[in-house]
Amino acid sequence: MWDSPIHLLIVAIVVLVLFGGRKIPEVMKGLGQGVREFKDGMRGESAQPQPPANPVQQAVQQAPQATAPPAPIAAEQKK
Repeated sequence: MWDSPIHLLIVAIVVLVLFGGRKIPEVMKGLGQGVREFKDGMRGESAQPQPPANPVQQAVQQAPQATAPPAPIAAEQKK
């Protein structure tokens, strides 16, 4: 399929025409970041923090405090 360097040259020209000279570095940077994240994921390393040991305990700690309902208005008390 890739018998000669001419095939690679044609593919490179087509890519340059489709993406343009300014877009190619951005595409390659995104591709490199994706490959790096994939490798880190395969090794088990992650940039995200580890989940807590007890998710229920942390959810209880972060839950908002309950408040008392508002007092009824005087007009509503007459009904």
